Amino acid sequence: MFLILSCSNSKQQLIQKPIQGIQGQEAFKHTAYITAGDRVYAIGSQDGGFPEIGWHVKDEMGGIWNHPIKLMDGFGASIRLGDTIETLSDASFVNFPYGNSFNYPTNKLGLQVSRFQFSPDQHQGMVIEYVIKNEGASDFEGTFEFQANFDLRPTWLGDRTNMVDAEDIMTFDQIENTVTVTDQINPWFASLSSTEPIIETKNIPSQYQGKGLSTQASIHLIVPGQSAKKINFFISGSYQSLQDNHSQMEYLKANHQALLAAKISKFEAIERQSRLTTSDPEFDEVFRWLKYNADWFIREVPEIGRGIAAGYPDYPWWFGCDSEYALKGYLSVGAFDLVKDNINLLAKLSRETNDNGRIIHEASTNGAVYNPGNLNETPQFTSLVWEAYQWTGDEALLIENFDLITQGLDWILNEMDLDRNGFPEGAGMMEIHGLTSEMIDVATYTQRAFEDAAKITAVLNKPDQSEGYQNIANDLKQKINDAFWVEDFNSFADFIADDAQTLALIDDAIVRADTLGKPWAVEELKLTKNYVIEHPSSSVRPFVLHHNWVVNTPMEMGIADRDKAIKALKTAEKFVNPYGVFVTGIDRDETAGKDIGSFQGSKVFSYTGAVMTLPTGVSAVAENNYGHPNQALDYLNRMGRSFSFALPGSIYEVSPDYGMFAQAWNLYSYAVPVVQQFFGINPKPRAKTIVISPFMPEDWDNARLENVKVGDNLLSINYVKNNDGYTLEVRSQNPDWNIEVTPQKGQITSKKTESDQIIFNITDITN
Repeated sequence: MFLILSCSNSKQQLIQKPIQGIQGQEAFKHTAYITAGDRVYAIGSQDGGFPEIGWHVKDEMGGIWNHPIKLMDGFGASIRLGDTIETLSDASFVNFPYGNSFNYPTNKLGLQVSRFQFSPDQHQGMVIEYVIKNEGASDFEGTFEFQANFDLRPTWLGDRTNMVDAEDIMTFDQIENTVTVTDQINPWFASLSSTEPIIETKNIPSQYQGKGLSTQASIHLIVPGQSAKKINFFISGSYQSLQDNHSQMEYLKANHQALLAAKISKFEAIERQSRLTTSDPEFDEVFRWLKYNADWFIREVPEIGRGIAAGYPDYPWWFGCDSEYALKGYLSVGAFDLVKDNINLLAKLSRETNDNGRIIHEASTNGAVYNPGNLNETPQFTSLVWEAYQWTGDEALLIENFDLITQGLDWILNEMDLDRNGFPEGAGMMEIHGLTSEMIDVATYTQRAFEDAAKITAVLNKPDQSEGYQNIANDLKQKINDAFWVEDFNSFADFIADDAQTLALIDDAIVRADTLGKPWAVEELKLTKNYVIEHPSSSVRPFVLHHNWVVNTPMEMGIADRDKAIKALKTAEKFVNPYGVFVTGIDRDETAGKDIGSFQGSKVFSYTGAVMTLPTGVSAVAENNYGHPNQALDYLNRMGRSFSFALPGSIYEVSPDYGMFAQAWNLYSYAVPVVQQFFGINPKPRAKTIVISPFMPEDWDNARLENVKVGDNLLSINYVKNNDGYTLEVRSQNPDWNIEVTPQKGQITSKKTESDQIIFNITDITN
């Protein structure tokens, strides 16, 4: 049984679903949503349609996908009574973590129709339920017509693995009550079936591009007066065989109720894990839904691996840097198995693609790698593996990836640092043409990688190697603070480069700033250009040019000298708007502090002028590292203004409503500041110790974090502010773990142990 929604906000439940959905807004009903599953997902519009959307594979990123193939461009339905046809359209939308509900306006046939759909995990298919309610006194007898728009086609980069699309053909098995579509030259299949007999099928003109076909399946519809009729449809697919497709369909039809119950149960468990309750319920809701969102990104292709996609609709495959940020958030909410799977996937694809430890940037779901890796991704992999070990205590992670880590660090140090000054040359996170010199983010993440590699080798009992790595890390930390700092701007440099490269970048930046109408930026860039020309240098030097968000990475990693960090964080406050931090600071203007509303992006997808969630999260982490939880919370609240702005229950990649409508690294931006910094949870698995160093924002009078998974333990912390400081109650489920509380602010004045609970009273020494 599924959820039924009436046209009002009231809910009629055929089974209990305690997780509440969020209603969509009329203004955004033509924007996208996802019905997520780890094998099959659907992307359509909130009004119930399936427009052609996306740019990565142009106009093909919506519809129903079973990677590495697409199954359908979408579906629709209509009800016929004689010559009268009522097409189901213009629905209102409710988003649930586990599925979606659509309520159509009462039509002139006197019928009220709702639709609910979900994609079960670990199965290649999805389930759709229509409920047709007859509000009249007389019985209704007509035809329900389901339009299925099939399109069996390969994923992005399919040509690299000999996936060649061909025309689709259809058959109808009346005994099985199933329509099946096959690609003529590939073992790709998709089927449609129903709980009701399909009395007729016919091909109809397709409204979609490509080599697919559209068919209409008709069902005899009888709805007695003042009652309702339920019709379930099932969609299955396979890129292996017809038998596999048939098995998937039969399982869906026989077990769809249990599959929905399992899906709901899964999200109930997600809700319980790292459950946050503060004095700000709106913040709690954002945090809760970002945990739900995290499950939407799971992309499994058994022949390749299991990991998280970067974002929908255009990045439904696997990335290096996106995973390396996001998975730190996943660790904070207890998704240990997924993190390990994702690390294994990145390691596998990187070993297959590179022979030097370099970590890939982007791979499609057929295993084809598009970019063998940007420089930052290799050191960030080292840090991800170390952090995964800290939270899981699984030493196998270190052992299995040790060769890849050491190879990658050797590649960074000995092959990519061309001038041997300690800073590798090459592109990092910023996708700006020409930014390929010594980048601040690459240098910073490389320093952290050597520091984490020193810890890894210490755990693996390699003291000499550990000491060598630590010496490199110490040296790089000092060099970054010395070589990248630009006192005139109170900022770390975007990059270090020679004059010729810098002048070319300045000219490009002037064109960009002038095109966007940013006169202050044009003036600043021209002054920098004149300085370079009038004071030439034969050696490389640091430049603040774009004010890119990556200049905050030394504070994100906590390696900036404190006096420099305080200045740089103050500078960073200039490059924000109400939703967060600009990707490129020269894109802001004097209205940036107060402009609220939709982001007016370019028709050709671009990040120019964008405010993004990752830079905002990095700034929050950075502020916390230097003892500024109030400022960190401010950044999170800015980001939270985008929550449900367009898609209920989600935050767009570009704030508030541009780019990907759901983005995996959003969880990093929330979970790391909350779990690891506000609550201060720092696991030490070798010592079976959890160090808790809380530092809460002043706006929170109370905050509770329950069921935080640390190794084989569950930890809960309850914080309550009082006149002298605060009380901290800590519960540790596993008595084998030691608990150490070391407040960042204040001192412990009393400690009391009660059963599995330790109560600390902390006095704020500044009061």
